[in-house]
Amino acid sequence: MRKGLTRKPQRDEPATPSKNYITPGGLQRLKDEHRFLLTRERPAVTEVVAWAASNGDRSENADYQYGKRRLRQIDGRIRFLTKRIEAAEVVDPETPRTGQAATRAFFGATVRYANAAGTERVVSIVGPDEVDLNRNHISWISPLGRALMKSASGDRVILQAPGGTEYLTVLEVCYERISVEPFREPLGAEASAKRPCRANRPSEG
Repeated sequence: MRKGLTRKPQRDEPATPSKNYITPGGLQRLKDEHRFLLTRERPAVTEVVAWAASNGDRSENADYQYGKRRLRQIDGRIRFLTKRIEAAEVVDPETPRTGQAATRAFFGATVRYANAAGTERVVSIVGPDEVDLNRNHISWISPLGRALMKSASGDRVILQAPGGTEYLTVLEVCYERISVEPFREPLGAEASAKRPCRANRPSEG
């Protein structure tokens, strides 16, 4: 292993990203959620609100009040997803790289490092919309992501986290496929709920 330098996180790195860097899998998940909310969940909630409104006094109608609140939440999420998708800068970790881009940690890198105690950990550097601690996916603008950015095998980096300062040794930097958890319909979604059908009452007489 070569003798690496000790790198501090750059002070001028933004606290929030100016561009929404994201992997192909991450962008697909945003699009799938956007499509679900726009074409299935929102129409289903709108139907419930219309049905509840037909039942009389709206001020005392819990179904109506909840439905309207849920619609506002859905519309807010749709606006957020629309902006994130429009601002997306897709970076595929599997794209062939040359020179320093292949040996240093940039967006999409998978990095193996060790702390001062020798404990090793492997993380993948992804976008804010893809963070998944169960899969060791960290944001490139997180303290650890900023500390590892531009580092290479053999480098020592300084992690300045809320819990204190740590010195880490980078052991390996590689670029491989990053598996992102796909979008799944949330439990309790109105579009997935099985509501009792409104059967016609038998006519009297």
